[in-house]
Amino acid sequence: MAYTKVSNKTQDKDIKYLSKDYNGFKNQLIDFTKTYFPDNFNDFSEGNPGMMFLEMAAYVGDVLSFYTDTQLRESFLSSAQDRENLYNLAYSMGYRPKTTSAASVNLDISQLIPSKISSDVNAYEPDYNYALTINKNSIFSSTEGSSFYITKDVRFGYSSSFEPSSVSIYQYDSSNNPEYYLLKKTIPAISGTTKTQSFIIGEIEKFKTINLFDPDIISIESITDSEGNSWTEVPYMAQDTIFEEVQNLGTNDPTLPQYNNQTPYLLKLKRTSKRFITRIRPDQSVDIQFGAGTSGKSDEQIIPNPDNIGLGIKDGRTKLDTAYDPSNFLYTRAYGEAPSNTVLIVTYLVGGGLQSNVNSNTITQIETLSTTNNPNQNASMINFAKSSITVTNTQAASGGGDGETLEEIRMNTMAHFSAQQRTVTKDDYLVRTLSMPPQFGRVAKAFITQDDQISPLTTEPNRIPNPLALNLYTLGYDSEKLLTTLNDATKTNLATYLEQYRMLTDAINIKNAFIINFGIEFEITAFKNYNNQLVLLQCITELKDYFNIDKWQINQPIIISELKNLIGGVDGVQTVENLTFNNLSGVAQGYSQYKYGFTKATRDGVIYPSMDPSIFELKSPNADINGRVTTY
Repeated sequence: MAYTKVSNKTQDKDIKYLSKDYNGFKNQLIDFTKTYFPDNFNDFSEGNPGMMFLEMAAYVGDVLSFYTDTQLRESFLSSAQDRENLYNLAYSMGYRPKTTSAASVNLDISQLIPSKISSDVNAYEPDYNYALTINKNSIFSSTEGSSFYITKDVRFGYSSSFEPSSVSIYQYDSSNNPEYYLLKKTIPAISGTTKTQSFIIGEIEKFKTINLFDPDIISIESITDSEGNSWTEVPYMAQDTIFEEVQNLGTNDPTLPQYNNQTPYLLKLKRTSKRFITRIRPDQSVDIQFGAGTSGKSDEQIIPNPDNIGLGIKDGRTKLDTAYDPSNFLYTRAYGEAPSNTVLIVTYLVGGGLQSNVNSNTITQIETLSTTNNPNQNASMINFAKSSITVTNTQAASGGGDGETLEEIRMNTMAHFSAQQRTVTKDDYLVRTLSMPPQFGRVAKAFITQDDQISPLTTEPNRIPNPLALNLYTLGYDSEKLLTTLNDATKTNLATYLEQYRMLTDAINIKNAFIINFGIEFEITAFKNYNNQLVLLQCITELKDYFNIDKWQINQPIIISELKNLIGGVDGVQTVENLTFNNLSGVAQGYSQYKYGFTKATRDGVIYPSMDPSIFELKSPNADINGRVTTY
């Protein structure tokens, strides 16, 4: 075989690597040709056929450069723009992007029962034999069309400090004696509608994946197979222990049924091989993935075994200064069981969104009602009791939200990763608050501080600051994505959610942050050759975008110089003559009740929020931004 000696001149050619676009590649190729092939090609006019090959090479280089830049950009959470890539990056960091979020609300549910004469005191009293139990998952709807289901049984015949009942006389008979009593209970409810899908599963397939095509899935309620087994959702497949809610009965725990009036359900730690995880697709549908095991037998070792330390070290030696294999502490061959030769029935909740944040006194309709009653009572009176059931909401529903934007996914992922499944710092608590599962309501804004760092309000004259307590200030969105205070149901869910992450010595007070509404007035001069109205419209658009509520947090100041630079940078603006802020308040006018002195709060070109945690909100941009333009 003959070999050809490569000339050193080939290696000495000056190759530049700075060009990244078409024009750069083209010019570099022309310079390269002029330098190294002057005798072969010297006509660089556009009509020369040789230029076609140079331009084609520049085109290919531009395309490859674009793909290289895109791949690099999509590899990082901070710069990724493709939704699928962003989802994958979020999942790799332990964060699960949210689709739609359910709104939560407290419902006042009432029924009528007849009176009876007490045999003890010979007086009229409610006949609780006709008190019904409305089963959980009964559905009620608003006049605006949003559905809500109750999350617990409504037991009208039972009352305690945990489940108080309100009893009042509803109607008197002709002798002015009580004829009917009104029983009322307040029960938490969540927006959404239940749907089901069935999947026929054949031969075993490791890490089997099925897809739910609905785009607005709030949560997976249950998965059961044709053999009656239940499958449980876990955050990651290596987790084989779950918490299970069971009724407080003797069959579940023989020592605790005596407390079932105060504690109707028990929280049990259960180990299961029948588990699954969920992932969101870019089209907002949901994938459900199962494990790879072939049976329900335990083939996983999750509990660390100290005997495995140093396993694999030659001669069985174990030294503290010798590296060990971390996999010996968490070993699994299956990551859960894979379903096979069965039918899976998936029940899931859809709906939610901003439209589910309905106004107060609008949830008044009964969609589906499941009740339990004493079968030994008068049938006609039972039917009367069922027909008398009414429902309403004294507070507006809150917590509902649409799917996360790309920017929200990016920020929430980074915040979630920094929390590391514990709450120690202030940022940890903020992350946990904003990461509460959407089926329990969504917190839009949060701010936390120690209890002794905020001056006591006039409404709390006897408050004693607790340096070990934390004050968590929160806000939510209404149906029009305007800031509002969280209702009691969402606050209760939040307190319960944080309980499992907080430190033992921490106490958490959940409070409402203050909303400061404002208006903007500005004056600009425009260049003569520009349309004044178009320039003014662009300035208003820039201000609307700047004060988009998604970009604002509690206790964030307004920097006037940034706004002047923003307006001054609009094409056609010559100077910014004036920029002022004015407080807008008054519930009757549709604004927050809180008044704020913007002039006194301004120092060195910065408008500072109140010492009591507050947030600036431009509530009605179309009406609250007033601009004027002149031309010199």
